[in-house]
Amino acid sequence: MTQRFGKLAVRAGILATMALTALPAVIAQAAEPIKIGFSMALTGGLAGNGKAALAAMQIWEEEVNAKGGLIGRPVQLVYYDDQSSGATVPGIYTKLLDVDKVDIVMSGYSTAAIAPALPIVIQRKMLFQTLLGFNMNSEYKYDRYFSMIPAGPDAIHNFTKGFVETAMALDPKPKSIAIVALDAEFPKRAADGLKDNLKNTGMKIVYDRSYPPSTVDFLPVMRAVQAAKPDIVYMVSYPVDSAGLVRAAREVGLNARMVGGGMVGPQLGTFKAAMGPALNNMVIWDTYVPEKTLNFPGIDQLLAKYQPVAAKLGIDPLGFYVPPLAYTNMQILEQAITAVGKIDQGALADYMHKHTFKTVLGDVKFDKYGEWAEERLILVQYRGIKDNNIEQFKQPGTQVILYPKQFKSGDIVTPFNK
Repeated sequence: MTQRFGKLAVRAGILATMALTALPAVIAQAAEPIKIGFSMALTGGLAGNGKAALAAMQIWEEEVNAKGGLIGRPVQLVYYDDQSSGATVPGIYTKLLDVDKVDIVMSGYSTAAIAPALPIVIQRKMLFQTLLGFNMNSEYKYDRYFSMIPAGPDAIHNFTKGFVETAMALDPKPKSIAIVALDAEFPKRAADGLKDNLKNTGMKIVYDRSYPPSTVDFLPVMRAVQAAKPDIVYMVSYPVDSAGLVRAAREVGLNARMVGGGMVGPQLGTFKAAMGPALNNMVIWDTYVPEKTLNFPGIDQLLAKYQPVAAKLGIDPLGFYVPPLAYTNMQILEQAITAVGKIDQGALADYMHKHTFKTVLGDVKFDKYGEWAEERLILVQYRGIKDNNIEQFKQPGTQVILYPKQFKSGDIVTPFNK
């Protein structure tokens, strides 16, 4: 009888311990959720990156709620498809604030979603964390704005800084450069920043042309570049154009020493798989690649969770570009809310300005205008790409980091068509 009673007491103790352990999660689930509202490109031209961002944010949501939520409350993502169109964004944010009564607003993916939301957010004095917007707060100087793009305080010049520094380290130094840019706001800004960075290099601009968004045949562009005989070729383009430019560069046998630059597209797994060996020796900006110098705590775990989800959804299979940035945004919000202990827009913004955050992309600190205090864009060169198998891009050495110095994993190989 005594032995049986003892066993029952032990079992009761175990159950009580389990109940106490689960109590925070139970309390959190019973409380009103912290609603985090945003638009996201789930259809249209930006949907690939929008869906990848959302997948990373949902991974964070599940993780936080499994731990009991934030400040005793579960978190809930409230989002609407902005159809990759800025015209839909104002209505979405008005609904989020007036109808859904969200506690926090964040941006959708890209400058196109951030710009039309900013006036509404500023008017309501809301905290606003954004995702991959290029130099968006330079005009407003809004003190509750925080940017998730590692371009640093001077994005216009930092975006091309690494490319110019890498080019000028070549021996002998290059004497000429060709600039090819899509006729759109972001490429124009990047090209202007490049020209400023070139002023003291002695490099002569031998070709400087923009092409219209309707361009589908890039062979004439590359033939004109080839005829100018530049040492260096810098291109700023969006994914479809980037693919056309890479193919055309290979077809004409472009013989410049260094080719690449501000192209958007090569950062994506689908682009890498489609281009395969055509990417070899291209030098392109990026935010994360699986080199050992960027093996920050938590990044492998995030990608291990993201990639099976991506396979089911048919989105970016690697998740190197947008998902780590989207997840980092959520980590920063989590750390700020936990530290402040309440949802107070001003207090959260003040905390974010004053503190450094531990994330899957390393330490992140913001400057007074909400840009990264330290420029962290990387410049990579594609090497040894043998075929179109996506698995090879998961291995170190296929995307060698040339810049910045603290993350460098190899030296540049030239010329481009070697």
